Amino acid sequence: MTVTEKVLQVKNFLQKTPIFENIIDEQLQAVANIAILQTYKKNETLFWEGDEATGFFIVKSGRIKVFKVANNGKEQILHIFGIEEYFAEVPAFDGGNFPASAAAIETSEVVFIPRTAFLMVLQQHPTLAIAMLGTFARHLRQLTHLVDTLSFQEVPERLTNYLLKLSKRNDNINVIELDLPKTQLAALLGTVPETLSRAFYKLSQEGKIEVNGTKITLSDEILTPRSN
Repeated sequence: MTVTEKVLQVKNFLQKTPIFENIIDEQLQAVANIAILQTYKKNETLFWEGDEATGFFIVKSGRIKVFKVANNGKEQILHIFGIEEYFAEVPAFDGGNFPASAAAIETSEVVFIPRTAFLMVLQQHPTLAIAMLGTFARHLRQLTHLVDTLSFQEVPERLTNYLLKLSKRNDNINVIELDLPKTQLAALLGTVPETLSRAFYKLSQEGKIEVNGTKITLSDEILTPRSN
């Protein structure tokens, strides 16, 4: 594949992403010209907390987790980003260090937008900077939701909401398959595997779910609130 073909491929992909879907062709071309495709193997780290923020990322395939690790080694997953989602744009803008770490959950390809080159594009296309403000607002809402979840919801409720989200993502089906190992799911829900296992058991005893390995059957009781 020639350089021109790669740039066109990236441009076509960027056009579908929430962060760039509404910008004009000239601006999109300018971003595609500076973009770099990067591939990461499962569990490979993109960056560590404290590293210099040299740019931001958009997931082209696979999934990336952004996480923090406490002094005792406990991992808290802040968010899992899938195809067409973007992350690390705030430190890339303010010039600070990455406030968290990122690693590939599975083999993944990302589009990397280098900070210095992107700032030059913004100087040439000021209206693009205005469009970027919406991205900050969306991720601020996500962070606020995470704080509310960890502060005010018990683990069984967090687990319930996660299972409902999986069901919704799969057209509201009542039999879903966990998309994360339980250790990573525990880290995403702000708990430890033992507590997560107790939450699964509690929901099973209450008749809200049936667990068969990684397959979870949701009862009508647990699905009904979403249809209200």
